[in-house]
Amino acid sequence: MSVPDYMQCAEDHQTVLVVVQPVGIVPEDQFFKIYKRIASVSQVTIRDSQRLLYIRYRHHYLPENNEWGDFQTHRKVVGLIAITTCSSAKDWPQTAERFHGQKEVYASTLYDSRLLVFGLSGEIAEQQRTDVAFYPSFEECSDVERRVEDFVESIFIVLESKRLDRATDKSGDKIPLLCVPFEKKDFVGLDTDSRHYKKRCQGRMRKHVGDLCLQAGMLQDALVHYHMAVELLRAVNDFLWLGAALEGLCSASVIFHYPGGTAGKTGGRKQSISQSVDAGKRHRPGAQEVLIDPGALTANGISADTSTEIGRAKNCLSPEDIIEKYKEAISYYGKYKNAGVIELEACVKAVRVLAIQKRAREASDFLQNAVYINLGQLSEEEKIQRYSILSELYELISFHRKSAFFKRVAAMQCVAPTISEPGWRACYKLLLETLPGYSLTLDPKDFSKGTHQGWAAIQMRLLHELVYASRRMGNPALSVRHLSFLLQTMLDFLSDQEKKEVTQSLENYTSKCPGGMEVIALPDGLKLPPVPFTKLPIVRSVKLLNLPVGLRPHKVKGLLGQNMSTASPFIYSPIIMHNRGEERCKKIDFQWVQGDVCEVQLMVYNPMPYELRVENMGLLTSGVEFESLPAALSLPAESGLYPVTLVGVPRTAGSITINGYHTSVFGVTSDCLLEGLPNVKTSGSLVEVVPSLPRLQLTTSLPRSAHMTQPMSKEEICSTVSVQLFNGETQQMTITLENIGSEDIETLELASKIVSTKEKVFGEFLSWNLEEALTQLPLKSGQAVTVTVSIKVKLDFSGQENLLQDLNDDGISVTGLPISSPLRQVLKPRAETKAVSSESGKMEYSHVKTLEAVLNFKYSGGTGKVEGYYRELSLGVHVDIEPSVFFTRVSTLPATSTRQCHLLLDIFNPTEHELTVGAKNNQDLVLHASECQRMAIQVDKFDFENLPQPNQETVHFSNPKQLEEERQLAQGCQINSKLGIHWSIPSLRRRGEASVEGVLNQLVLEHLQLAPLQWDVLVNGKPCDCDVVADCKVGDAVTLEVKLTNLSKNSVGPLALTVVPYQDFQNGVQNYDLEDAVTFIGSNTFYIDAVKPKESSVCEGALLFLYTGDFYLNIKFQDDSAGRELPLSWFTLPSVHIRALDAPLQAGA
Repeated sequence: MSVPDYMQCAEDHQTVLVVVQPVGIVPEDQFFKIYKRIASVSQVTIRDSQRLLYIRYRHHYLPENNEWGDFQTHRKVVGLIAITTCSSAKDWPQTAERFHGQKEVYASTLYDSRLLVFGLSGEIAEQQRTDVAFYPSFEECSDVERRVEDFVESIFIVLESKRLDRATDKSGDKIPLLCVPFEKKDFVGLDTDSRHYKKRCQGRMRKHVGDLCLQAGMLQDALVHYHMAVELLRAVNDFLWLGAALEGLCSASVIFHYPGGTAGKTGGRKQSISQSVDAGKRHRPGAQEVLIDPGALTANGISADTSTEIGRAKNCLSPEDIIEKYKEAISYYGKYKNAGVIELEACVKAVRVLAIQKRAREASDFLQNAVYINLGQLSEEEKIQRYSILSELYELISFHRKSAFFKRVAAMQCVAPTISEPGWRACYKLLLETLPGYSLTLDPKDFSKGTHQGWAAIQMRLLHELVYASRRMGNPALSVRHLSFLLQTMLDFLSDQEKKEVTQSLENYTSKCPGGMEVIALPDGLKLPPVPFTKLPIVRSVKLLNLPVGLRPHKVKGLLGQNMSTASPFIYSPIIMHNRGEERCKKIDFQWVQGDVCEVQLMVYNPMPYELRVENMGLLTSGVEFESLPAALSLPAESGLYPVTLVGVPRTAGSITINGYHTSVFGVTSDCLLEGLPNVKTSGSLVEVVPSLPRLQLTTSLPRSAHMTQPMSKEEICSTVSVQLFNGETQQMTITLENIGSEDIETLELASKIVSTKEKVFGEFLSWNLEEALTQLPLKSGQAVTVTVSIKVKLDFSGQENLLQDLNDDGISVTGLPISSPLRQVLKPRAETKAVSSESGKMEYSHVKTLEAVLNFKYSGGTGKVEGYYRELSLGVHVDIEPSVFFTRVSTLPATSTRQCHLLLDIFNPTEHELTVGAKNNQDLVLHASECQRMAIQVDKFDFENLPQPNQETVHFSNPKQLEEERQLAQGCQINSKLGIHWSIPSLRRRGEASVEGVLNQLVLEHLQLAPLQWDVLVNGKPCDCDVVADCKVGDAVTLEVKLTNLSKNSVGPLALTVVPYQDFQNGVQNYDLEDAVTFIGSNTFYIDAVKPKESSVCEGALLFLYTGDFYLNIKFQDDSAGRELPLSWFTLPSVHIRALDAPLQAGA
């Protein structure tokens, strides 16, 4: 026996072997259709005896194997079922002859046979024969199973008769010696009468009877016979048959312990209908009752013959003893060279039992022994079968890598050099089956997480073999897929040389068959997933970029957009906060715009030892329609992180998700999804696309600046213009706005904001008139509009006083004196001009200051405007301000009129050029470089009460200091507008204004303020002010009127005024003793009643001058309670100068 049956298992020992074969020409599909129906009758309950008979069917069985039937009866062909076709009666004799010839092959062992004839009808078909069944066709054969059951019952009858015949102790008969084929020549000439020979015969027959009992369903009897056979055969050292007896004992015990069988899922034994529900107590009717626990003797079904119970507990081997007896039996088989097949099959059976017992290590010992069993010259097909079965058995005991090893050996055997037609498909199929054993799958996702599983070197070898096998199969697409998988998953384990070789091979394959992302389906149903090259190049981060500053969309405040539709009315809701948190991890907080180019930045690097060319790299998106604009790049060998920007254009509005990117490397197209890249950092992948908006391009008449504005509010600037101006100078800037988009510009707004707050700015820094530009809206694509913006810089003109100390030592400042005093100061002689010689002073005064602002254009149009979106275009204005003039000191002097005063300005020229300074109604003052001069300007006092007052809400929410600063600023602005100070640099043709707003202190402001009580004195109906001398004649009455106008908010009075005349000798001596020179007509005291706000009151009197001369009138207030409540400055009356002339002398003159 040279061909082992690797599918054998221990329970096959209780089966009878039936061969089913075709006779003549039978269609293969029809044959196997009937064969399956026959094989479905695998166990039959025999009538009367209620015993089960198990049948094993084979459609191919070597006659030489049948010769071992006496050694183990389950190897003996006891039944033959022939299937044939016969279309006419004349063919029947030939068919019957063929059937007879088929029976002759197995004639020595057959118990019974049957012939199933299909296609014959008529007289012959109507004959009633037990050994032949006629059917009109393969479809009309409903009772095949019943006939097979009858056939099995007939086999049982013969089997039972043989069992009874052999089991009966016929002491008078001579027991024949049962032999295996190779023993027959060895027993020629032996002494048949010797005791040793007889014992051998008895032992072998006892073992044979045990086989028959096991087949006949009498398990307990079989155990008894096997034990007896073991004792007899051990005594005579008949090792081959002793091994068989031990194997029979093991098989019977396995059948007892494992009623479900040991063949696994596919060969598992069916439970018969007559068996008990509890498999552990299944009822095997027959000569003996079998119990799971042999020691637990019960009255259930025990035969009345107590002799049969003897040894019930000890006859059945324990699970451990089964394996020991298997080992012993296999060791005996190993003594015989010709019993290799028996030994190999015994090993396989033992392994299946150990697999049930989960004793994998011992099972591997049996399999290791099976590997080295020499079966002589095996064909290549037999070798493949042997290695495949070994692989399956190792898999059965969970030795996956060992199983994969033998499976791979079987695969290599399929394409051995000795085979004329190598089976590359079979080789490829077996190689695929080895993958799980080496922790290898064909899905790249399994290699993207965690540490690498398995031995990379073996895995790479196996993948190379898959590539080669698929190429020899003539399937280049399969080769590309496996080679791509090798490069993607094993990249970290490839040497530089191997990387080069693999990529060269891949390029060779893809030149004929490009690789893609489609799933490759194999004929056996296996599907190979796509292999994206996520490591060529390796992407470390993906960042969606916001649009350029000038193209970013903004939402009109107060409009609910799509992103606000789910807003909660509650201040806090944990559910909503949780949901928003999940969304925030993916959604970006900026928007893209339909029709505008959007960018995604990838940080990549090349792990290959040579330059990597990536072609057709673009974005993978879902959501809105997106036009990806692919890029090609070349990364240097083993480059560091390298930024790559991928662009595209969303064509519709909505939400877009960046799912990943696609590449083409080495001829393989890859779709790399972000969710499959666990090591990639991303700030989110979902972004909202708003409807299309117009685009505005801005150009200016001023040069662009490389200096970028650094605004404190962190708003970004599209571009910046720079200009250099002197303090107080004005520059016109023309801005051209061109519509370079496809949508019309329907709205346009302009606003400005000063972003550098170090310097205080007076007046409007930027001003414009947008009305003319708005009349040209809507602005079509390609059209332009211009806007003129005026840049006017007015910073603080005040200088540090300590730098010009030499100008202030002459006592010229009289701001501390009472303003009502007449100007009688003697000025010290001094130099008119003095220069600043200090270098530090020059440095301080030549310091260039910076002023920065942002012009913000808001514009919208198209469908984006309908949705409430607009764009902003910001222009930074950077102005370097050089000093023009400085007011180092400001003071006041009273003028001759109470409603005027002199403003004294010390003006310094910090420039390197000659500078001219002027004011309204004043001569120009010429200042040389670094020169300081004083300018006196006569000004009318100011009524600050008429300035607009802040409303109550502003007063309530502002601190007093802030309110005071605003009040001073408004007062300074009013003063500055009246002064009209201006400067010019003739050599540079530059001119501008100068402001005193930041120079004026509180004391100066008080002196410049018009008193709330206005006093007018009229002599003979003419006002006396501004050094006006009133002429009168001696002896004529002079009328004197005093008028009070109340500009304050409260009533004033009553008041009393006393008029005191005096003469001033201009030498510091004043004469008040003028009773003989001046007399009053009436009282010299004037009384004024209460004067309400905004009202006036007039009191009159008269004087009479008796002598000629210059007289002065000093009008004093009575020291009463009403006058003391108000400030002294409110009672400033003009000086009255009266010149009394003699009339005749005047005429004579």
